[in-house]
Amino acid sequence: MDCRVVVEAAVPVYDVGTADEAVRIAISKTGEMLNPDLNYVEINMGERVCPHCHESLDPAFIAADESLVALELEMTVFNVERDEHASRIARKEIGQRLTNIPLEVVEIEQLPDDEEDADSENADPSEGDVLPEFEELIDE
Repeated sequence: MDCRVVVEAAVPVYDVGTADEAVRIAISKTGEMLNPDLNYVEINMGERVCPHCHESLDPAFIAADESLVALELEMTVFNVERDEHASRIARKEIGQRLTNIPLEVVEIEQLPDDEEDADSENADPSEGDVLPEFEELIDE
């Protein structure tokens, strides 16, 4: 099974004046840390919500010219056994490049297996899933 995993990251940014500037710098900084090894990870602004009134907030919190920016990092993980497996793989891959940045998995979505469904409909039920190089061992 393949999964799309979204991980929230809290990226610190220094010497900024506005939330827009902080977000731009955080995206650039994160992209530099992930590339070229993880250039397939999508970087988006995170969504923050007030816990009391549930109103949408800026993804950047600024105090004393320093900011903490919420970013969402999205990647697809292939051939996993279950959601927890996909979560561990995404956190490990992203976490190795983003040292000292807290990560939290916010969403795991299973992707449809179009190829497997088409293959299973066309497959002959009498055929096994044996690799050709091992068929001679089974025949013996």
